[in-house]
Amino acid sequence: MKAPGKKERKAKKEKKKPLAGQRVLVTRARHQAEALAARLRRLGASVVAVPSIEIRPPRSYQPLDRALRRIDRYDWLILTSVNGVRPFFSRMGKLRLSRRYLRHLHVAAIGPATKAEVERRGLNVHAMPAEYVAEAVVRLLRSRVKGKRVLLVRAKVARDVLPKALRRAGAKVEVVEAYQTVAPPRSRRRLQEVLRDRRPHWVTFTSSSTARNFALLVGAARLRAALKGIRVASIGPVTSKTLRELGLRVNVQARRYTIPGLVQALFSAEKVGQRKRRPG
Repeated sequence: MKAPGKKERKAKKEKKKPLAGQRVLVTRARHQAEALAARLRRLGASVVAVPSIEIRPPRSYQPLDRALRRIDRYDWLILTSVNGVRPFFSRMGKLRLSRRYLRHLHVAAIGPATKAEVERRGLNVHAMPAEYVAEAVVRLLRSRVKGKRVLLVRAKVARDVLPKALRRAGAKVEVVEAYQTVAPPRSRRRLQEVLRDRRPHWVTFTSSSTARNFALLVGAARLRAALKGIRVASIGPVTSKTLRELGLRVNVQARRYTIPGLVQALFSAEKVGQRKRRPG
């Protein structure tokens, strides 16, 4: 009998991967999708990337610039995502403000990716919650911000849980937008084609914005029908809540609210599914 060739061995190896045969729709912003897509491909998945959000500058940087010019007045800086870190430091450069203007600040970051991005730019992070949601930040900082001035840098559209709770804890909170998320118009037709011709087994959502904009692009009235038979994977409880409000069932939710956590949730779900499908 002829020994299997290199192609045969490779095909056999691919079949053994936990997500082999699974097509996964990734809805992250285009510049962020590859981090998730690459992890899924390594596990054998076929990935279709159609962004449901696009990160754009705010209509005006004036509020952020104004806050940066008086950064010495703040005690705490809270950064909620990598998308906020980048324009924060970019505007500092535009205003010719050096890092030394930030040395007095206590910095809180939501999530390890945000923390890593802040530290990569030479600023220490003093607080990061165990769970990467606003409620966890409140629990972490509630006793530390009374009477303090807090600068919260975030997206234009975001929940008010964090600023409201910090104010109740006695903090003086100023919220400035560093970016906004929009639904990319060109993704509308692409999503329709994928859901019609290349129906995925899974669709992943990494934020409430990806979920809401996905519904906007597909059409809220036909959302459930469009995703019939497709399983939904959510990065965390806030995103899951948004998905349920849109009328969708969440099949899996990451235990750690990160990209690796989301991939692990898919991996675990498929392992369970494979065991159930085995005969006997």
